[in-house]
Amino acid sequence: PAAKRGDSYRVIGEAAAGRRFEGDLTSDTAVRIFTGAPVPAGTSAIIIQENAIRAADRIELSADPNAQSHIRPAGNDFKAGSCLTAPKRLNAADIALLASMNIAQIPVYKRPTIALLSTGDELVMPGEQPGPDQILASNTYGLAALLNSHGAECRILPIARDTSASLKATFALAAGSDMVLTIGGASVGDHDLVAQVAADIGIRQSFYKIAMRPGRPMAVGRIQKGQRSAVLFGLPGNPVAVMVTFLAFVKPALLKMMGCTAAPLPMLRARTQEVLRKKPGRTEYQRGIVSRNAQGELQVITTGNQGSGVLSSMVQANGLIVLSHQQGTAQLGDWVDVLVI
Repeated sequence: PAAKRGDSYRVIGEAAAGRRFEGDLTSDTAVRIFTGAPVPAGTSAIIIQENAIRAADRIELSADPNAQSHIRPAGNDFKAGSCLTAPKRLNAADIALLASMNIAQIPVYKRPTIALLSTGDELVMPGEQPGPDQILASNTYGLAALLNSHGAECRILPIARDTSASLKATFALAAGSDMVLTIGGASVGDHDLVAQVAADIGIRQSFYKIAMRPGRPMAVGRIQKGQRSAVLFGLPGNPVAVMVTFLAFVKPALLKMMGCTAAPLPMLRARTQEVLRKKPGRTEYQRGIVSRNAQGELQVITTGNQGSGVLSSMVQANGLIVLSHQQGTAQLGDWVDVLVI
């Protein structure tokens, strides 16, 4: 018969985590069991000690037990033959699960090494005192944070000055990297030397300029040194353009290098709460704040100044409003795509 309130049992031992009770329970016996201990053979139910009255070697139940409570059945978490589906980037929960499966080693992709090369006489590193005509190299550290958060290993190279010799010397320091990201110098001004120096040292350019805003002056190529090659992304110099081109181009390439599937960017649909002016002919990414209205619909509003050098409006954003290539101005209340960031 099922145990019930008022039943009395003789306590014949105890079971603790790492020390099981050797023996079987009968219909009139009980074992004191601690959290994490194996359940003794013959157990019909476990009752918490608050619902039992003990006197010497006997207990009396002060509540009806539930046979399903306080027992974790074998195979509750995973079963023989269970596996993690690859490819995937392992997170803390994945690693804990693998450890609990007693899998001490697994095959993985090497973390890509990414060299960051900033260019420009106007740049100084954070912590240095900029001159009256200089600015701080914020892009380098923003990109490094993005890359590290996606599983890459970053190498921050010295700032390359606006001379061919300095650029060539700094490119040489990137040797051995899986990817090289240049920041700035990708346009067509007299002091924008990245493309010319890249050609001089044998870097093969795949394409240059993208019909997008921000991020139009971007180049992609490949560095070949013997049997080893590296991907080159020539990113714009404006900080918001750097972040947008990273999300749209660098991140998918990085995932591919790590053996992961470069899935489409995660998009939501939201109603714009303002007029979004745009001309057809390029894709635009506008910084926005996504929220829900009283009806539960997603809505979005821009963070204000959309200049590609305005980082403060990027800090406020939790999404990028994506206005497609052929799309014109979006009117108040129109549905628009929003990239989650």
